Amino acid sequence: MTSPFCTIVPPHLLEHLAASGNPAVAAAARRTLIADASARTARVLPRAAADPDGAGAGPAAPRRTIYDAERRTDLPGVKVREEGGEATGDATVNRAYAGLGATFALFRDAFGRDSMDGAGLPLLATVHYDEKYGNAFWNGEQMVFGDGDDEIFLDFTLPVDVIGHELAHGFTQYTANLEYFSQSGALNESVSDVFGSLVKQHALGQSVEQADWLIGEGLFHPDVEGTALRSMKAPGTAYDDDVLGKDPQPAHMDDYVRTGRDNGGVHINSGIPNHAFYLVATELGGNAWDRAGRIWYDVMTGGTLAPETRFAEFAAATVAAAKARYGDAAEIQAVMKAWAAVGVPTD
Repeated sequence: MTSPFCTIVPPHLLEHLAASGNPAVAAAARRTLIADASARTARVLPRAAADPDGAGAGPAAPRRTIYDAERRTDLPGVKVREEGGEATGDATVNRAYAGLGATFALFRDAFGRDSMDGAGLPLLATVHYDEKYGNAFWNGEQMVFGDGDDEIFLDFTLPVDVIGHELAHGFTQYTANLEYFSQSGALNESVSDVFGSLVKQHALGQSVEQADWLIGEGLFHPDVEGTALRSMKAPGTAYDDDVLGKDPQPAHMDDYVRTGRDNGGVHINSGIPNHAFYLVATELGGNAWDRAGRIWYDVMTGGTLAPETRFAEFAAATVAAAKARYGDAAEIQAVMKAWAAVGVPTD
């Protein structure tokens, strides 16, 4: 089982900011890139999952622990809140605690899964990581949140879908274990966006029509010309800013980006499967976690994906999962229609 270092803000965006003419923006971005490089090389040993199919007995309850790095980079930091503990005077700590709970609740209530590994994996998070750190990451064992630079990024615990996104990398790690490179890496990122969005929708009780389908809405400083890091509804439209640049995500295979950066563009090309999921969910209506989310969950836990799975193979697996669960009904038609709309074959 691999445990890739997975960040919510892609390196290509931070590299763009590091070249900014604004000294404060450039310095914070460079510092974040250095911190990411250091954290990426730190080896962690993820816990083994005793129940990878999530079939544990008894009611599931989260086991959350929040640590404070006190603007240093030593992990996990000082323990500041644990499961059942009272809210603290630190809003960042409390948001992290609530976001871990919201993510746990989606997987338990919608899919019957006990934490990310299906066997009650404790949920650990560290806040106030480094100084002006503009990212959040999953390192194979825990989540880490920066406070942002207050120039481009605000506190990374503000959007609950960022928390859901990063924890969902743990879900992928313990299920399909998709290799973090090229198309399998883009699928890894997309699965985190899918379940991160579902965490937000589930927590807010939103239908597919009510959802904004944005990842990281509320993360940008008010001066930034942008709404979020990514849009599942309209990839490529999340931001267009003089300092930040323009959202590079494609929504169709015709615009697939071939690059050696960002592990083969994992944060860029994820827009294609992201949009496919959005199309399936909106075609089916209701709550996205009920049918569209269930199909994606079945694919991830079904044991049919290889670590190097490509888009077409994943698409075919969603068709098979829809048929296995729902037969030749509206669900399979929605899945096939969605993948065709983004230029990915399903057979």
